[in-house]
Amino acid sequence: MVFKEVKDNKKRYLDLLLLADEQEDMIDRYIEKGTMYVLDDNGVKGECVVTDEGNGILEIKNIAIVPGCQSKGYGKALVNFIVEKYAGKYSVLQVGTGDSPMTVPFYEKCGFVRSQCIRGFFTDNYDHPIYEGGVQLVDMIYLQRQL
Repeated sequence: MVFKEVKDNKKRYLDLLLLADEQEDMIDRYIEKGTMYVLDDNGVKGECVVTDEGNGILEIKNIAIVPGCQSKGYGKALVNFIVEKYAGKYSVLQVGTGDSPMTVPFYEKCGFVRSQCIRGFFTDNYDHPIYEGGVQLVDMIYLQRQL
């Protein structure tokens, strides 16, 4: 497994980015200010975009794994890479996600704990309903992990 920083033409990974964030104009809000990494294991298996949110907080804005490669440890490997790369440079790694029975448990297994909730985030900011695991995403759940 190799982790590579993507500095140019980040949108070439748009299909992968859209797996984690279904609306391109939402991706546009962070893609250029964020640092993007891809996980290459005989081909790109996943990507992650992180942003500096100030006050020692690094945020995962987008993390996605190629559908046929999910549940094989690539997501956890990307999270661990980010933790190791930024430990000592930031104090907290956070992620905002929908209150999904698929996503929240993944982050909890990676050592994150719930920190706050933004009510109505998905219904207020997306132009269509978003469903994951049969559940409509309404609120944004923030989880944090100490670095």
